[in-house]
Amino acid sequence: METLLILTNCPDEESANAIALALVESKLAACVNILPRVQSIYRWQGVVESATEIPLFIKSTVTNYPALEAAIRERHPYDVPEIIALPIQAGLPAYLNWVAAETVQS
Repeated sequence: METLLILTNCPDEESANAIALALVESKLAACVNILPRVQSIYRWQGVVESATEIPLFIKSTVTNYPALEAAIRERHPYDVPEIIALPIQAGLPAYLNWVAAETVQS
């Protein structure tokens, strides 16, 4: 099963925790790392913006990605949240097997 690292940023700890908990409880993700605040500078609707955000590193699978993306969009306060999925090209086989086992939908 192909493993993914999905990235998203949240505006605050409350939304970061809510998204992380929902993804793991629903088995859409095996693990979510909630990182310390970062400063983001971006262009939005023609204006350069600056905001502090909470990054999430989400470990899941290609099979779960569509439902995981929908779950993030449903809970995320941004109109257009950053949701980026990166394929895991290599990793400790036991860890990758654990991710696959923890994200099997019943």
